[in-house]
Amino acid sequence: MDSKYPQVTLMRSVIYTDLAKEEYRHKLLAWHMLHVADSISQFEPYVTKYAFYQALPVPPEGERFGVARFHMCEHNWLISPFDAHITAHAFNEYMPLEVLKWQNSVPDDEDTADIFLTGDEFRSADGSNGCRPFVFAFMPMWWEKDLKGKERTIQDGFNYRWQFLVRYPDEITEEEGEKWLFEVLERFKEMPEVTRILTSHVYQEVNDCKFQRCVEMWFEGPNEWYRACVTKMADMPKPDWAQQDKFPFLKPMFNFTSIMVPDIPYSDNLVSYRGNIMKR
Repeated sequence: MDSKYPQVTLMRSVIYTDLAKEEYRHKLLAWHMLHVADSISQFEPYVTKYAFYQALPVPPEGERFGVARFHMCEHNWLISPFDAHITAHAFNEYMPLEVLKWQNSVPDDEDTADIFLTGDEFRSADGSNGCRPFVFAFMPMWWEKDLKGKERTIQDGFNYRWQFLVRYPDEITEEEGEKWLFEVLERFKEMPEVTRILTSHVYQEVNDCKFQRCVEMWFEGPNEWYRACVTKMADMPKPDWAQQDKFPFLKPMFNFTSIMVPDIPYSDNLVSYRGNIMKR
């Protein structure tokens, strides 16, 4: 196809949204539902899925796993939103300061300057302000590796999904990091608490994402997650490059970030939204 046209690139992406304080949950929920039309107006022609999955409560000791506390947003893309042919939008996405505070993207204090960020500017936040870095990772539309549970069906019950993203430390190569992670996954494969393991590499080049691999594991519930990830991993040898003393050994939020979600989204936005959409 002539280069003057956008390139079809089938991809999936995930965004992990945090919550600064529990007292903000109802506000952030309302804002995201109001924001749906704004988002659809930006990408409707080239997105086939746009869904919100509610974050399940952080389990005991979950903080060291960098668990996000609000929701996961999942998109399926036909072309990259950063394609060079997408040169202008009639409307900017609206990202007010209070929302950035609610989701732990800027400090929640009176000294934070009142700023306006475009959607792309907000999605490039790297955590250098002391808050959680924004997590926006692109990967293949379909999982690349199926490591456990391929025979599982919807008749086998509901799933407690733990999805996480990994950024290997600068002290080791990506190949060394991959070797270590897949050894970890082999250990999880042997645990009866783990019913499913899937993984894909991250398309870092799409938006300069710092994370390199995405993994999703399923459990019956939070008790099984705790038994597998905390109790049974307590004797996991600490690598030389460890950024914390206990598994997963990586710096929470910056090198290891995760979220617990159910099977079904609380809002499948392209299906459920019935309001007006501004387009130009």
